[in-house]
Amino acid sequence: MIDPEEYNFATIAVRAGHQRTNEGEHSEAIFPTSSYVFDSAEQAAARFSGDEPGNIYSRFTNPTVRAFEQRLAALEGGERCVATASGMSAILTTCMGVLKSGDHIVASRSIFGTTVVLFNQFMQKFGVEISFVSLTDLDEWEQAIEPNTKLLFIETPANPMTQIGDMRALSDLAHKHGALLAVDNAFCTPALQRPLEFGADIVIHSATKYIDGQGRAMGGAVVGSEELVGKDVYSFLRTAGPSMSPFNAWIFLKGLETMKLRMDAHTVNATALAEWLEQQSMVTEVHYPGLKSHPQYELARSQQSGAGGILSFELDDSKMSGKDAAWKLINATEMLSITANLGDTKTTITHPATTTHGRLSPEERAQAGISDGLIRVAVGLEDIEDIKQDLSRGIE
Repeated sequence: MIDPEEYNFATIAVRAGHQRTNEGEHSEAIFPTSSYVFDSAEQAAARFSGDEPGNIYSRFTNPTVRAFEQRLAALEGGERCVATASGMSAILTTCMGVLKSGDHIVASRSIFGTTVVLFNQFMQKFGVEISFVSLTDLDEWEQAIEPNTKLLFIETPANPMTQIGDMRALSDLAHKHGALLAVDNAFCTPALQRPLEFGADIVIHSATKYIDGQGRAMGGAVVGSEELVGKDVYSFLRTAGPSMSPFNAWIFLKGLETMKLRMDAHTVNATALAEWLEQQSMVTEVHYPGLKSHPQYELARSQQSGAGGILSFELDDSKMSGKDAAWKLINATEMLSITANLGDTKTTITHPATTTHGRLSPEERAQAGISDGLIRVAVGLEDIEDIKQDLSRGIE
């Protein structure tokens, strides 16, 4: 197994975390086992007590999952990674691991709709208070922080408006008040952005998205320090069991091998599509951090090595309602996949107001800037001219 400190990103993505068995396999092995056999009762006791490292039970120790965790931690520049069953379970595991009743979260309004529901409907049941603020207004963050604030939570770029959060400024603010900064990095992956380098304490992934890259499996991950993630977050996973399956971990290992190539290709296609959309008369605004028209264009350039594959755009609603216009455009496409998932090689298109953010109230959507005429596109790896042509059917 290689030492990640001695190698560059592309090599780490292919080689880190792989520890060959006695069979000498070249590709990482899958260990589809629920339990492990000990050499003796004494060894079993030592494993369970933590006096001896090693496998115990696949809910929290599995060689394939561990290989994925070690590789992703190395790519993010973190000490420890905990893999989970989904991106949402990664957020839940983080909250349950680092928070207690009476604590307070300050979160960006510009986050995935289900994350908002998790905070509002479920974390509050456990006595955790929630405040939502503008991702880009640092004064709002400062004013929202209370003595019991323990966690600041952001997505950057944000779903679906692609706003960019200033990770350095927010991490400094969090640490000044004794809080942690957690960053959902699903849109960029460590191939384009490494939040820990900007002071974040926790990085969260939906591995379902770009880490897999081909829409095959569900998974999530939490990356950070050995003290924070290796103890507090891992303790919840070990006890509650929102665990990643070995087979899914193997898929994600294969995804990590090509992630940098894919993310660069997604960025090229998304940039070309965003520039084309800006020229369409039916489109009133395009939200993409790779455009100079984006309000946080310079901030994105300072934090990201590429703008990524996600964009959204607003339609002219002067002739029909925004929702009707959006649905008409979406329904006119023939090649694009109408699905709320993203991070696939296949381009996907969705109407956030009635899908990913449909469980939010109209007021909550308005505060997040999500209009009825907004369409989100996760730009895939098809030929860019074919993507444009398919969207043209609806635009025309």
